[in-house]
Amino acid sequence: MGQAGWKGLCLSLFDYKTEKYVIAKNKKVGLLYRLLQLSILLYLVVWVFVVKKSYQDVDTSLQSAVVTKVKGVAYTNTSELGERLWDVADYVIPPQGDNVFVVITNLIVTTNQRQGTCAEYEGVPDGLCSQDHDCHAGETVIAGNGVKTGRCLRVGNSTSGTCEIFAWCPVETQSMPMEPLLKEAEDFTIYIKNFIRFPKFNFSKANVQEDTNYLKSCRFSPKNLYCPIFRLGSVIRWAGSDFQDIAMKGGVIAINIEWDCDLDKAASECNPRYYFSRLDNNHVKSVSSGYNFRFARYYRDSAGAEFRTLIKAYGIRFDVIVNGKAGKFSIIPTIINVGSGVALMGAGAFFCDLVLIYIIKKREFYRDKKYEEVSRSLNPAQQRGARPGRRPCCWRNEGSCLSRPSPPMSGEARTGQGREGSALETEAVVAQPGQPEEELLEEQPQVLPNRSRWKGNGSVCSHFPELARSGLLKNVEVNAEQLQNLQTVET
Repeated sequence: MGQAGWKGLCLSLFDYKTEKYVIAKNKKVGLLYRLLQLSILLYLVVWVFVVKKSYQDVDTSLQSAVVTKVKGVAYTNTSELGERLWDVADYVIPPQGDNVFVVITNLIVTTNQRQGTCAEYEGVPDGLCSQDHDCHAGETVIAGNGVKTGRCLRVGNSTSGTCEIFAWCPVETQSMPMEPLLKEAEDFTIYIKNFIRFPKFNFSKANVQEDTNYLKSCRFSPKNLYCPIFRLGSVIRWAGSDFQDIAMKGGVIAINIEWDCDLDKAASECNPRYYFSRLDNNHVKSVSSGYNFRFARYYRDSAGAEFRTLIKAYGIRFDVIVNGKAGKFSIIPTIINVGSGVALMGAGAFFCDLVLIYIIKKREFYRDKKYEEVSRSLNPAQQRGARPGRRPCCWRNEGSCLSRPSPPMSGEARTGQGREGSALETEAVVAQPGQPEEELLEEQPQVLPNRSRWKGNGSVCSHFPELARSGLLKNVEVNAEQLQNLQTVET
């Protein structure tokens, strides 16, 4: 980059750009602009303010407490347990009534387990052996039930067997019941009490109607939102599962309580909404499908020796999930969103400008009209709006100003000048020394050609067509040069 280039770059840093408003009489661009304005206005009114309610201040820091209770009894008669009645204390874990609880629906019971030595279960790969040296004493059986003693136990003449272990013997029974043990659990009821609070607005509410008589007889339905007593089988069905299927191997059910409160309305309009879904992947059959856990109950015999009953429980786990938000009118988000809409209006105008000066056919014409360079170094004619490439009315040439067009000739003089009869004459007027240029211009007649279609902006030059003006100006230059030569000769 040369010195001139660096100079131009430095000078351009002090340029100032200001807006120039041009009314473009283009119906296509005008229609596009109005459509963009209408679309932005609909987006602002319908989506931003009506649907999303963006004029509100929102509180999402929900404070929640959940209390749960399960009611119901079941009767069983099995070889392991005999006749037994199951109530809430037997099949609900944990009993505290948290937002996560399990209802047991099936059991595998191993009774009278005592600590001693016995054979490892055959289904444990690390417990298989063929010789004693395959069972390293003191080594824990991986995914097994105890610690190896160093002996390999074989049945009869079999060449393979299982390692002897020190564990709770006998090891856990692996036989699965053919049907759920607590099949009556489908008719159990679940009571879910939820308290919520939005601290920003100091608003609190609960999902239960404080009427004891009403709660004793009601059941939840879309019409009874404030009776949070659910039938267990209905919850499973609303989650898209079958009770008999989920009761065999267990599962995880989510109970979602959502609070979406518009605090610009009455508090009675803030109501909970319930959603039910199954969280465990029941569509893929695997060893880890369902939900189960183990627990034991310990006893002592008459001799004081400890023994236990091991229970592998399959159950339905319920997760009560509470979320929500509250909104209330605030002037700050309202101003922010209105300002965003106004900014989008400006973006629509910017897009239409791109279409007008870069895409349509007459883009060069509109571009010349939109962008104009103004500098203090321009002559007065250019500052009055002379277009680039055109010459102004008067040129200063050694202190003299050339003449304007003279008035049209008389009828006799126009004879033979063509069908239009519009020939014009020019005369040169030389400025006298010390005579202001303005007086020279005032001496010239300002008679305009008799053509109504020659319209201008008020200046003399703009009343003439470009071609006629250029010819007249050429003649003026010649006459001025001749007069100057005559003055020189006389001198």
